[in-house]
Amino acid sequence: MSESRQDLDLMKKALPYLRPETWLYVIGLSAAPVSAVLVVLQPYLLKVAIDDHIKLGDAEGVKQVAMAYLAAVVCAFVAEAVYTLAMSYGALRSIARLRGAIFAHTLSLSRSFFDTRRTGQLLTRATADVDALGETLTAGAVTIVLDVLLVVGILGAMFWQDAKLTLVMLLLGPVIAIVLESIRRILRRLYAEVRESLSALNAFTAERLAGVEVVQLYSDEERAMQQFGERVTRYRNATIATNVWDALLYAIVDGLTSVSVALMLWYGTGGVLEGALTAGLLAAFIDYVGKLFQPIREFSAKLATLQRAGAALEKIFGLLDNEERITAGNRELPEGSDGFALRDLRFAYGDGPTVLDGIDLDVPAGSVVAVVGRTGSGKSTLAKLLTRSYDGYEGSICLGGVELTELSPASVRAAIGTVEQDVRLFPGDVRFNLTLGADIPDDQLWEAARLVRADGVIKRLGGLDGRIHEDGGNISVGEAQLLSFARTMAADTPIVLLDEATASVDTLTEALIQEATAAVFAHRTVLVIAHRLSTITSADEIVVLDNGRVLERGTHAALLDANGSYAELFRSQFDHADAAAS
Repeated sequence: MSESRQDLDLMKKALPYLRPETWLYVIGLSAAPVSAVLVVLQPYLLKVAIDDHIKLGDAEGVKQVAMAYLAAVVCAFVAEAVYTLAMSYGALRSIARLRGAIFAHTLSLSRSFFDTRRTGQLLTRATADVDALGETLTAGAVTIVLDVLLVVGILGAMFWQDAKLTLVMLLLGPVIAIVLESIRRILRRLYAEVRESLSALNAFTAERLAGVEVVQLYSDEERAMQQFGERVTRYRNATIATNVWDALLYAIVDGLTSVSVALMLWYGTGGVLEGALTAGLLAAFIDYVGKLFQPIREFSAKLATLQRAGAALEKIFGLLDNEERITAGNRELPEGSDGFALRDLRFAYGDGPTVLDGIDLDVPAGSVVAVVGRTGSGKSTLAKLLTRSYDGYEGSICLGGVELTELSPASVRAAIGTVEQDVRLFPGDVRFNLTLGADIPDDQLWEAARLVRADGVIKRLGGLDGRIHEDGGNISVGEAQLLSFARTMAADTPIVLLDEATASVDTLTEALIQEATAAVFAHRTVLVIAHRLSTITSADEIVVLDNGRVLERGTHAALLDANGSYAELFRSQFDHADAAAS
């Protein structure tokens, strides 16, 4: 596909984000031709003043033309101001809408999308790329319509007054056009490289800052700085190259403009001396040339912003066109749907090996079912499928008698509360971290916190208005886990999924959680993805997975009596615990 065709397709995709501000664009575009006509009129008034009044010594006529010239200048300024303000305001509103659409679209994508994208790259799409587009719309594209009208209007006026003199001035026009197009192609490629290198730099920086503790503990600062320097150098070199070509374009256009003026003066002066041209016409043409080449000269800078916008639009719509979403049904979960069942469930991540291979599992309402197994057995994958983090499974997952793919993801997640091993808390007050913006009364939050023994943590932080620092820096892992339990209980979901919820919890905190478990989950349907087998001995059923298949199932006592894989896992954990204690 040609670049021009590609640019046209990208602009068509951007139109829905511009359409709500149509009224502003109409106002701006209506003012543009008014401004252009008034600017074109000014050199003509200069010609009239010289040829019809100054040469004849008509002072009164000169005053009248001067007043008309002043009126044309003032009105052109007002019209240009209306055009620029209307177009800029509309562009800023459109950019804000596009930024919101990027964020909303990103939030709607499935977990598989984020598995293959780096956070820094996504951040660049929503920030630097949108900023580049915004710069173009407010500082570049906004004035291009007026520039085009000016060029067309000035050339039309010049041809009308003297075609030969105009053609002399335009002798270098083809050269200018070839230069502009050649450098435009180079700048387009270079700005794509700038966007790629900036994205890589942002991604690397975000990753290393997020893992700064690991970098410091393993004395990896020097290597991290070397890798950072390589990415900075790539971004710097790409940016310098764009600046060089941009400056070269400006210099070439400026030089060719001066040559064009010289050619016109050479030809026009001879015409004046021979009587073929008037002094007023030559003066008007000099004024026309200055007004004509000003937008052409500035076009080099605007061309650079346009190329940045083109490269940014490619990246932005590369993200917006991605449809890696969970299959969304339109059915809502029936009331009282507190149990679920899996039949011949199979799943693989993309083209990778099978992770779940024919899982059958029943979790009746009000029961506690635990899933155990060695690392890589498929336990966490099972949890992710249940919460609609991934799609593309084979077999059946029925929640309340309805296939999961027929339900809206929102209804599924409203029915299943999750407590994961890696707790995500946000900088801000405790209340927000428990509600995530939902309208939950404070007394309900405190009741949930008391049930899971998290009320002590909240009081230590200063109550529901207490602050949680960046990355939970002022609370321990165990305290964060308790707050996660409280968040899940405050949501009041009928089904609770514990995914390795106590794997990283200290002994004291685990005791608090165990103490609260019976009271909290007495009337809930619970699926426990267990790491510490001591936490699930009272489960109604324990399912042992191995390489994505069900190896054993039964109660704790029955599985110990069977002396199979579960008994081996259980004994090995206690042997390790005894060895550590000794």
